[in-house]
Amino acid sequence: MFKYILKRIGLSILILVAVSLIIYFLVRLMPVDFVAANAGMNSEPETLDKIREQLGIGDNSFKGIIKGYFDWLGNLFEFEDGFITLGRSFKLNNQPVSRVILQGLPVSFVVALIATVFEFLIAIPLGITAATHQYSFRDYFITVLVMIGISLPSFFFANIFKAAFGTGGIMESILEKIFQEGSGAYEFFSSFLVFPVSGTTDASQSTTGIMDVFSNLRYYILPIFTITILSLGGRMRMTRTNMLEVLNSDYIRTARAKGLKESKVIYKHAFRNTLIPLVTTLAGLIPALFSGAIITEKIFGLDGIGTTALNLTNNGDIPFIMGYNMFLATLSVIGILMSDIMYAIVDPRVKLK
Repeated sequence: MFKYILKRIGLSILILVAVSLIIYFLVRLMPVDFVAANAGMNSEPETLDKIREQLGIGDNSFKGIIKGYFDWLGNLFEFEDGFITLGRSFKLNNQPVSRVILQGLPVSFVVALIATVFEFLIAIPLGITAATHQYSFRDYFITVLVMIGISLPSFFFANIFKAAFGTGGIMESILEKIFQEGSGAYEFFSSFLVFPVSGTTDASQSTTGIMDVFSNLRYYILPIFTITILSLGGRMRMTRTNMLEVLNSDYIRTARAKGLKESKVIYKHAFRNTLIPLVTTLAGLIPALFSGAIITEKIFGLDGIGTTALNLTNNGDIPFIMGYNMFLATLSVIGILMSDIMYAIVDPRVKLK
């Protein structure tokens, strides 16, 4: 396995170099001009050209782009405060791209991690239930939920949840009619049924300790709920399909013929083999935890890496676009390698050579 990992690391380096070259060409050829977008209305063309030359993006010929690529590659591996810089942002006054990513990463990572945990805890049992009760009402009901989760866009769900459970929404109006506003009962139920719709902290709150943590967590409830609902469909459908395939296998019929309990057949024999295709999704799971949910973060006003990436990409910040995409590409390569290793652990028939 050690030789296999070394070979994969070497291949991964070649893949990352090729990916970086392709992305750099695409970024340099995109219609957004950072200098023109951030210059004043009365800037002279000669001044803009000088700024482009200083930034190393003045020559858009093939030779100029290649030179710019190697200049960027040299800046990629600079170190500052013990961290690799991944380049320096044009827009944010030459801040290291790695620092910009780390500033927005905690919010995006917490939301994505919690949503992923809920996704697996809900989707896999529902997928197994749908497969073991094929063509029943339960199966059809779960299938409808899957189609809704896959078909409807994130901004639709986000705005529905904001209108229903957000501050000033339907649930708050219902509680105001049932309880007197400001009463203990109103405060108790609103703390569990009404959530903030923007930001991550409330400067007006004076709570400390665990109450401060709980108060801040309330800002993440609706974004997490939105992402979880959107991701359930694909995971449930994959689990159901794989489970049905395994349940029709000969060894499952043999296990049932031997008189084993149905629960043991399903969860000990069938579910283990159902895990094999699910493990392959690890390749996309790792970068998804760090990439940020751009639309959801924008709607709920979360200051995460998704919002930062959208704003700087719209401004044509080439070093940030490159550094951020290479960060995600590296995570993708690591995810694929981990997926291969986990595949061998789950399925003893697979040998890594």
